[in-house]
Amino acid sequence: MGKVFPHLDDALRKFIGEQAMFFVATAPLEGGRINLSPKGYRDTFAVLDDHTVAYLDLFGSGAETIAHLRENGRITLMFCSFTRNSRILRLFGTGRIVRPDSDEFHRHKGSFGLDHPGIRAMIVIEVDRIADSCGYSVPYYDLVGERPVLDAHHARQPDEKYAGRIVGDNAHSLDGLPALDPDHPLPSTVVR
Repeated sequence: MGKVFPHLDDALRKFIGEQAMFFVATAPLEGGRINLSPKGYRDTFAVLDDHTVAYLDLFGSGAETIAHLRENGRITLMFCSFTRNSRILRLFGTGRIVRPDSDEFHRHKGSFGLDHPGIRAMIVIEVDRIADSCGYSVPYYDLVGERPVLDAHHARQPDEKYAGRIVGDNAHSLDGLPALDPDHPLPSTVVR
């Protein structure tokens, strides 16, 4: 039976810290595509307080999460145990984009581990619902290790490549919503 929790207590923080990956889900307000993304590198996720979490958003193949958060802020994170103790933990909340050149980014950067190349933004989520479920049908998997491919790829890229992506494939979502488009600056508040 699932349980709803009032805050991110020590046991939940421990469970989160033990997971090698998590999943991020967002969607536009109307129509469009739902985005569901796996995220690796466990040192890119941090619990900031009892109701606030954040993760480092690395450049990838698109900018759906950023575009959806700009439009409506809705986000769900899922942590899933693949070990003998089955459990799924979902964090529901409102997310916002924090740019790498902001004071807030620098205040929270110490909450994360290694410095990864290709950091696009920090996603900060105000969590309003914390719930788990059994995960009884989730298979067992053994972690071999973290895949170093994305960090290695980003380390080889010149700054000009990232600047080009901001106005290129990361400028808009698949549905045309503004993401990193410099002609559409990030909002100071998220529409709820």
